[in-house]
Amino acid sequence: MSTADVAMEKATAPDLISAGVDVGSSSVKIAILRTAGHDDVQTLVLRTERIRRRDLRKVIQEGYEVALRDAGLASGDVAYVASTGEGELVEFRRGHFYGMTTHARGARFLVPQACAVLDVGALHARALRIDGRSRVLENRMTSQCASGSGQFLENVARYLGVALEDVGMLSCRATKPELVSSICAVLAETDVINMVSRGISIPDILKGIHLSMADRYVRLLRSIGAQGCVCVTGGLAADVGLVQALQEKAQEQALDLEMHVHLQSIYAGALGAALWGAYRHRVLARRAGSSA
Repeated sequence: MSTADVAMEKATAPDLISAGVDVGSSSVKIAILRTAGHDDVQTLVLRTERIRRRDLRKVIQEGYEVALRDAGLASGDVAYVASTGEGELVEFRRGHFYGMTTHARGARFLVPQACAVLDVGALHARALRIDGRSRVLENRMTSQCASGSGQFLENVARYLGVALEDVGMLSCRATKPELVSSICAVLAETDVINMVSRGISIPDILKGIHLSMADRYVRLLRSIGAQGCVCVTGGLAADVGLVQALQEKAQEQALDLEMHVHLQSIYAGALGAALWGAYRHRVLARRAGSSA
């Protein structure tokens, strides 16, 4: 196909509605996109459903139905539904994409200059080095039993009597952070209990936890050779205290890393799934047309 033909195809390709459903361990995130041609993408709906010990299939189905309603769409209007994460539970999906693939695509969509991704979720963190086409060149992941996870931070916040959404701002007020010494979640929580008994302030405890987590995450990024712009994704991307700690640790280790967070960073997986779904639909449609 010539350059002119590709340009003509991009200009004349019809609008396409696609959806991405990212099933995590604590929440389900849904993105519905309208793609005009190939490059003009409009976000119609972004939605989060907390699982909270509810039936997961029901959470997924109801969340998707609400998202469709908010977008003013019927299920038949969506050309391709793609899942990511625990995707086998999305019974209405047409296809599935691996989490690191969707977070890479979603990160480049949100922060086009990103050369690396740090996906921080409830159970683990994952560092990805990517190229300009969202291909994953290198990746590393933390173990699920380590203390550097969103679930650990949520448990600590509950013990301290702090709302999870307030953790980041409190951490930013710290003056003398107290570092958590252990990478074991159980022992780290014991450290926190001891800090409280010693009268350490809540901001200093939280900042110490953030710095301990950030140290492990920055080492992940260093291990894959990440440089330059890092897009932080996943549920903890909304934690301003953690993001600040990440930048501090990167500077402390004299690494060429600049942390970036988009307002929609927590939806990177769902956005990436929707974007890859739209791409796959067009490829399949083109193949079907050429074989007709």
